[in-house]
Amino acid sequence: MNIFRATRINVRNWVGEDHYIEVFVDTPLEICKESDIKGLYKKERSGEIKGFTGIDDPSEAPNNAETVLNKVSHTPKENAHWIVEYLARMGYVQAG
Repeated sequence: MNIFRATRINVRNWVGEDHYIEVFVDTPLEICKESDIKGLYKKERSGEIKGFTGIDDPSEAPNNAETVLNKVSHTPKENAHWIVEYLARMGYVQAG
């Protein structure tokens, strides 16, 4: 089992199933590199960063995400709206 998956499971168990919401932002690596405002991918390429998730440390999509956002086919505003709607459906916030 991937360490990230194990961590997500542990946190879900610790927080409680009824309080844990896993959101997966499904974004291709090239899009991540294009929108890298902190320059982390550049630092990884130059050797300043090791163990960078998705590059030299494996990344793995979650199996049990409550919701999945897509940065390619949806704008940040659309994704934010989706999250608020999800939270309203689940009773965490009031819609309106």
